[in-house]
Amino acid sequence: MRSVADRLRGEIVERVLRMTPAERVDLTARLAEDDLRLFAAAHHVDQNEARGRLARQRQRGRHASGAVAALLHE
Repeated sequence: MRSVADRLRGEIVERVLRMTPAERVDLTARLAEDDLRLFAAAHHVDQNEARGRLARQRQRGRHASGAVAALLHE
C-alpha cells in the first residue's frame, strides 16, 4: 500500500516531467528564491546577507584543485 507521501511525490514527479525545459528552469529559479527568503527569515538577515552567508558556507572546507593550481602556475 502506497503512503500519502508516496502518492504526492509521484504526482509531483509526473507534473515536473510534463513541463518544458524552460518551465523547469523557471521552477528551479523560483524554488531557489523561496529557499533564500526562508533562510534569510530564519536567520533574521536580509537576502543579500543570506546570499553571502550561503556562499561562504559552500566555500568552507574546500581547497583549490592541485591540477588547477598547477595549470595556473605554469
